[in-house]
Amino acid sequence: MAFAGGSDALGEMVKQMDEMKYTQLTEVPGRWKADILESFLRSEGIDVVLIQDAVSHVSYITSIAPVKVFVPKAYIKRARALLKTFDDAPEEE
Repeated sequence: MAFAGGSDALGEMVKQMDEMKYTQLTEVPGRWKADILESFLRSEGIDVVLIQDAVSHVSYITSIAPVKVFVPKAYIKRARALLKTFDDAPEEE
């Protein structure tokens, strides 16, 4: 699940995530990395919600806008361990 919007909408979505028993795992620079991380976590059985704030008030979102990655609070420890594995993985050339 992914959401995008201005700063007011972003603040409201973050509040809703807290009320829905989700917590922020990390923030990544760019949608492409968020999509990869989302796929990785989902393959491990962890639900993911992505929230991306628009860089400007333009109706499109650039690929470099930061993306907040939320997971259920019940899975945060496991998600953090998986994130470390994800971050430590060597990049192929």
